[in-house]
Amino acid sequence: MSLNTLQKQTSRNIQEKANLIWEIATHLVGLFKPHEYGKVVLPMTVLKRFDDALKPTKAAVVVQAKKLDEQGITGQVRDGILTTLSGYSFYNSSKFDFDKLLAEPDDIDINFEDYLQGFSDNVKDIISNFKFADQIKTMVDGNVLYIVVQEFCSEKGDMSPDKITSADMGYIFEELIRKFSESYNEQAGAHFTSRDVIYLMTELLVSPEKEKIAQQGCTKTAYDMAMGTSQMLGCLTERLQDINEDADLTAFGQEFNPETYAIAKADMLIKGGNASGMMYGDTLSDDKFKGYEFDYVISNPPFGIDWKRERAAVEEENKREGYDGRFGPGLPAISDGQMLFMLNGVKKLKHGSGRMAIIQNGSSLFTGDAGSGASNIRKYVIEEDLVEAIIQMPTDLFYNTGISTYIWLLTKGKEEHRKGKVQLIDASKCFKKRRKNIGNKRVDLDEKCINLIVKAYEKFDNNEYSDGDLTIESKVFDNDYFGYTKVTVLTPILGEDGKPVLKKGKPQPNKEKGTDTEIIPFGENIDEYFKKNVTPYNEFAYMDRSKDKMGYEIPFTRLFYKFVPPVPSEDIFAEIKALEVEETILMNELFHKEINEYNF
Repeated sequence: MSLNTLQKQTSRNIQEKANLIWEIATHLVGLFKPHEYGKVVLPMTVLKRFDDALKPTKAAVVVQAKKLDEQGITGQVRDGILTTLSGYSFYNSSKFDFDKLLAEPDDIDINFEDYLQGFSDNVKDIISNFKFADQIKTMVDGNVLYIVVQEFCSEKGDMSPDKITSADMGYIFEELIRKFSESYNEQAGAHFTSRDVIYLMTELLVSPEKEKIAQQGCTKTAYDMAMGTSQMLGCLTERLQDINEDADLTAFGQEFNPETYAIAKADMLIKGGNASGMMYGDTLSDDKFKGYEFDYVISNPPFGIDWKRERAAVEEENKREGYDGRFGPGLPAISDGQMLFMLNGVKKLKHGSGRMAIIQNGSSLFTGDAGSGASNIRKYVIEEDLVEAIIQMPTDLFYNTGISTYIWLLTKGKEEHRKGKVQLIDASKCFKKRRKNIGNKRVDLDEKCINLIVKAYEKFDNNEYSDGDLTIESKVFDNDYFGYTKVTVLTPILGEDGKPVLKKGKPQPNKEKGTDTEIIPFGENIDEYFKKNVTPYNEFAYMDRSKDKMGYEIPFTRLFYKFVPPVPSEDIFAEIKALEVEETILMNELFHKEINEYNF
């Protein structure tokens, strides 16, 4: 059997297992709304996986826990002893497990609570953030808790580690998350980024050192500042271990939504990953990783969302810490906080080598006038030579939005040939149409798409790249290309002699004429530009250079615009004549038929 066939078979088995587990939701019909099924299925799946994993050592843990309690041993010492005995980073000291819960159907609610309280604190944290107590009460009131536990004890709910590996369990859990996300329809993308996008981001992140990792392995750290269900961290781990099975990645992440945080932490526990590195809280106002630096940052933070909730904390940090903090370069408009996440990620890149792939919408490229917070952020990341590449993605790629999106690649370790340069890649036409839409997601990035984009990135030149019907274009610019000076232009008061009125040797501005501005690209001589483009149309105009402002923008659309000449008028006329001829033939056929039918 080929590797490709084996991978397809494995994928099919994972999907079938996830479908069987999801079928348990049929017992929730009427009691829960369809988009609420995941609130039961996901935490129950987590608990059953833990229950099956702990089964071989459960009896010993229960006995040992009782001894420790009698000896008054608590806290970290107790946890350390019990996790060592359980063989996992979690344990359950309750006398109940899923099988024993079935033995006492009349006391299922009391016994289930005892079972939950027996878990270690890291699992209790997950249960709490799932807000599972509310779902349990609803199931008890609706007399379905026992039935659901019974279903998870059947073959479809068997998640023993000897039957399902940690990696496959992670995939099954991800498939359940996807089903849960789909039930939310347009809300799915709020916490779920599809794997095709993540795969591209991971390929771009590891590209410069892929050969080295393949030969030597690696020990790396990764961080997602808006981790949602932690799928980006999972995919990055998977990719590194695919390159070299000895590659080691320690993942860290922060998430503000309690339910998705619970999913992320559970996913890490299920996979045996760094669950303690999953943190709950608002990244912008409550940074859980202050002072940390990471090899990789990978993230799809919210865009088009205001940061009013975090405003006081962000502004206070900006004022107190300046460039020593995260937000020294500037603050964007209050209506959109995505560039704050970019600055947060930049601050956390390991000096000399850290790399970040972050998704932004188009506003990060150009919004904000010269001197504004957004422009100053662009100025900072470009002048500090942090921006390696920006890739425009196809529209309709995400579950919750159809707009244009961009992957920014930033690094504190540019390769020598990239220094002082920014690469732009237009991959907006590089996609494969889906057979079935999921929300706003109508297109995918298949392997051919990803390979073509990565190829263009690695070639780092001005060129077009094609593969069949797929075409993308790469352009490389000097950093200064995106900078400009915004100059204030004034018109003086003119005297009766038609000359400017001077005061202390300086022309006096005519307030009735107002002010104008000129955007002058870096690299152009400002005085020469003024003489060429302004004075021919306003002879006595002058510049107030004290009001100069520096700005940066990345006019992506304009840079890749291709002029399409209009259809020649003679061609349009010929098409109209052809349509008239066709219309005449059709009308003749129609009326001839009607006359014949009438005569008959």
